[in-house]
Amino acid sequence: MCNICERDRVLGRRGFLGLGAAGLAAMALGAGAASAAGGATTSLTADQALGRLKAGNARFVAAPDLCIGDLTASRTKVAMSQAPWATIVSCADSRVAPELLFGGVSAGELFVARNAGNTADTVTMGTIEYGAAVLGVPLIVVLGHERCGAAAAACDIVTKGAKFPGSIGPMVKDIVPSARAVMKQPGDFVDNTIRENALRTAGRIATQSKIVAGLVKSGKVKVVAARYDLDDGKVEFLVDRGKLVA
Repeated sequence: MCNICERDRVLGRRGFLGLGAAGLAAMALGAGAASAAGGATTSLTADQALGRLKAGNARFVAAPDLCIGDLTASRTKVAMSQAPWATIVSCADSRVAPELLFGGVSAGELFVARNAGNTADTVTMGTIEYGAAVLGVPLIVVLGHERCGAAAAACDIVTKGAKFPGSIGPMVKDIVPSARAVMKQPGDFVDNTIRENALRTAGRIATQSKIVAGLVKSGKVKVVAARYDLDDGKVEFLVDRGKLVA
């Protein structure tokens, strides 16, 4: 089942670059993403967006057929603008494609940032802030997944003192604190690390980004963590101390 993006114009890349830090900060403090963007953003709330993701994943699990939507019409409709309703920070793993596992959503619906280990480095954080402040995206999901190689590497650093070449070591280093935090907990060490890393990354996004933190405080944005199961295709939304992260 394919959904076609229903919104119109938002700020393009050139306009965003012209805003600068002060403009983005102003939006986070309440200037309003819609007016700053000069066009309509999604009308969905964070809870509505979350419900749509859950429903889409349920469709994917129940009937994971190839999406046969009119992709040409969809592409044409969003070619000049975008109004995504969820930002997904997911692993670069080739088996974890957000557009598919959330029910075959179409072009213009999800704003996706992917890297090994679904962490929030500078580039990813900037991407998230652009989505929230400029495109008006109400929901941010940090999506870990079963048998994540980056999380397993972090566990090897903690337990075996493993070393990795090039930029792989520094990349995995961001996950090491999560591995250390759960290494003595019962259950599977790698899977516990995957869950902890998703929760911690969501927490950092919600609190360490002044732009996102301001939008969370005003109730315009919600940040949640999740885990995708490679075996059964289900997305589990994680709870931290009895509640979603933000």
